[in-house]
Amino acid sequence: MTPGGPGPPRPRALDRSSAGKRKLSDRPWWPWLGRGAGAAFFGLVAFLLLSQARSIEWGQVLAALQNYPVLEAGGAVALAAASYLLYSCFDLLGRHYTGHALRAPTVMRLTFVSYAFNLNLGSLVGGIAFRYRLYSRLGLAPGTITRIVSMSMLANWMGYLLLAGLVFSLQPPALPAGWKINVFELRLTGWALLALALAYLGACALSRRRSFSLRGHTVELPSLRLAGLQLAMGAGNWLLMSGTVFMLLHQRIDFFSVASVLLLAGIAGVISHIPGNLGVLEAVFVALLSHRMAAPDLLAGLVAYRVIYFWMPLLAAAALYLAMEARTKTSDGG
Repeated sequence: MTPGGPGPPRPRALDRSSAGKRKLSDRPWWPWLGRGAGAAFFGLVAFLLLSQARSIEWGQVLAALQNYPVLEAGGAVALAAASYLLYSCFDLLGRHYTGHALRAPTVMRLTFVSYAFNLNLGSLVGGIAFRYRLYSRLGLAPGTITRIVSMSMLANWMGYLLLAGLVFSLQPPALPAGWKINVFELRLTGWALLALALAYLGACALSRRRSFSLRGHTVELPSLRLAGLQLAMGAGNWLLMSGTVFMLLHQRIDFFSVASVLLLAGIAGVISHIPGNLGVLEAVFVALLSHRMAAPDLLAGLVAYRVIYFWMPLLAAAALYLAMEARTKTSDGG
């Protein structure tokens, strides 16, 4: 070795460099961190469920359901089941959009679980946290999960814009005299919502720029066909939800009035940030429809709706979620 030439290699320095590049999942503490995060997630879900259960007047629930007509309750259950089946297909749009290889039945089960928890615990825990946990356990990358969640949320709210725009512009509900917004302004709101839905379709069809950055992730505009499916499926789900309430109100209020009030209650629930719209849904219906149906009858129908559309699916989703977690742990070798 000549003086001034390159010295001998430094194994220790190389070892430090390679150690610095080790994946987090290779660290000895990583499994313990994963178990701790899982336990914290389970604890949060259990706390939220118990908190909601304590706020429910179970005596009123049982009294409202005791004498409910079997035919109407059966029709409502069928419509609710159809709604959940349709919503379970929302993430299949994301499957097509991202091209991931998970089987369709697995995706539908996962979407059903997240939807039921979303309705009862809020979108942050149900719609987002459950999807990230379950999809990541099945091997999908965070960027892929973000794109799936974005597609599903867009399907729901673009469908909302389409249906609310049509209902508010063509047949808005009769508003109480004390409200600051009148029917004409509600019609204008409907046209604005329709314009937003059509603008989304136009962007998907005509935009030359197909990709955008969202929190460090690249999001691409879907094709016009996929965007059309989003709007159709989202609007269809809101229609099925409206049909469920319509059946449980004994069909004594016309369908479009029920749909318009449910749509208003939906956005009121988002603004209030109350999980499950607990109390918000009932307050909006009583405020807007008590002049057409006695408040006790309205509340009885809404309690039945909450049981059929919120709580019964939640029980099924909880059991399915535990089964999915157990299956994933078994496949991971414990």
